[in-house]
Amino acid sequence: MPVGNSESDKKLLVKMLRVMFPHKRFPDKPYEEAIEAVIDNANSSVAQQSVLSAGIKDLENKAFLDLDDKKSTEYLKKIASSSFFAAVHGTGLVALYNNHDVWDLLGYEGPSYDKGGYIDRGFNDLDWLPEPRITEYNGE
Repeated sequence: MPVGNSESDKKLLVKMLRVMFPHKRFPDKPYEEAIEAVIDNANSSVAQQSVLSAGIKDLENKAFLDLDDKKSTEYLKKIASSSFFAAVHGTGLVALYNNHDVWDLLGYEGPSYDKGGYIDRGFNDLDWLPEPRITEYNGE
């Protein structure tokens, strides 16, 4: 039976993903779309459904939605070696950062291989990073 389809399940998982990958400027939509990918992946096998279902129950039992950022981070650190954490983290990471809306929010212009590569096109145009300090190594 598919899991993760209720609104309360999705809210728990979205908060989990937000705690894992905190970006204050991100709206909920990219996180919600990433959670849809997590749920779809979990529902592809009975074993994964069981993992997701048990993990959601644990989040509910811990009143995860009511925890502040510090306590929710501490809780996720405690379960970081679990299959549930791995399932949400792995699929959620790829789905979140492969979202073109997220690319826009981060200022990523996308792959450059079809435009000749980065060397001749924006290799050093990351204006949001500080200029690197370059020093020469003079030996010992």
